[in-house]
Amino acid sequence: MTVTEIEITAELVRDLLRDQHPDLADHPLRLGARGWDNQLWRLGDDLAVRLPWATESADVLLRKEHAWLPSLAPHLPLPVPVPQRLGEPSERFPRPWIVTTWVPGTPADRAPATRAADAADSLAAFLTALHRPAPGGAPAGRGRGGPLADAAEQFAEQLASATELGLIPDPDAVRAIWEDAAAAPNWAGPALWLHADLHPANVLTADGAFCGVIDFGDLCAGDPACDLAAAWILLPDGAADRFHDAYQPAPDAATLRRARGCAVLRALVGILIGEAGLQGRPGGKPTWGPPAHTALRRLIATAR
Repeated sequence: MTVTEIEITAELVRDLLRDQHPDLADHPLRLGARGWDNQLWRLGDDLAVRLPWATESADVLLRKEHAWLPSLAPHLPLPVPVPQRLGEPSERFPRPWIVTTWVPGTPADRAPATRAADAADSLAAFLTALHRPAPGGAPAGRGRGGPLADAAEQFAEQLASATELGLIPDPDAVRAIWEDAAAAPNWAGPALWLHADLHPANVLTADGAFCGVIDFGDLCAGDPACDLAAAWILLPDGAADRFHDAYQPAPDAATLRRARGCAVLRALVGILIGEAGLQGRPGGKPTWGPPAHTALRRLIATAR
C-alpha cells in the first residue's frame, strides 16, 4: 500500500481542473467518497473526479478505464461511470486522474438488493452484454479471470487467516467448495470482457434493485466465472437460479463450479477486510463484512 503524501482537498481538485480542464473548474465541487484506490469528488450534478490516493496500481487502473470503458459503456444495460477527461500528472499532483459521468445510487454493501427477480434479471442482462470476446490487446487480469490454480496460494492464506481469527464457522466446508471449483475444467472459450470486481461496494441500488455498476479498474479479459460469482455475492437468497437461467449463453456445470470458487474467495476477502482490522486501510469498509458472511452462508448451504 502506498498512500499519497498529498492531501486531496476541494481546493486541489479545483486547481487541477483550472490547469487542465478549465471549462469544468467552476462547477460545484464536493467530496463523494473515499474508495479503496481512489477518492471521488462530485463535480456538479452529472460528473465526478476520481483521483488515486492509496495503491500504486490505481494509476494504471484509471488509465485503463479511460482507454477501454467508453467503447463498452453504450452496450451495457445498467449505467456505468463513463470517462470524459484524463488529467495528467503535474507538479500539483504527480498522478493521473479522470473525470467521469456520475452514476446515482447507494452501494449495495449499505443497501442490498431486495427485489430478487428484478435484481437477478438486471445482473444477468448486464453480464450477458458485457461478456463479449475481448480484442487481442485487452488488458489481462490482476490474478482474476484466469485459472483458479493461480489463486490457490491466496485462497489458502485467506482461509488460514479467517480460521485463525474465528471468523468463519465451517472452514472444512469452505475448503471443499474451493477444491471442487479448482478441480473443474478450465475455461476453454475466448477471453471475454470482465468487470472482475463485482462486490457489493461496486454495485449501486435504488428501491431494492440494481441501478448502476461502478469501478471498472479491474476490467480485463478472461473466464466469465470470475463475474458469475456475483450471483452469490450480490443477489438476495434464492435468486441465483433465476440469474443463471437468464444469463446467456447458459453457463455449463464446470463454469458454475469455478464461479462458486471465485465467490468463496471473494467472500473471504470481504470478511477479512470487514472484520480483521483491515478496514483501517484507506477506503476499507466494515460494511463489507456482513454481505460477505451472507454469501459464504449461501455457498455452504447450497453445497450440502
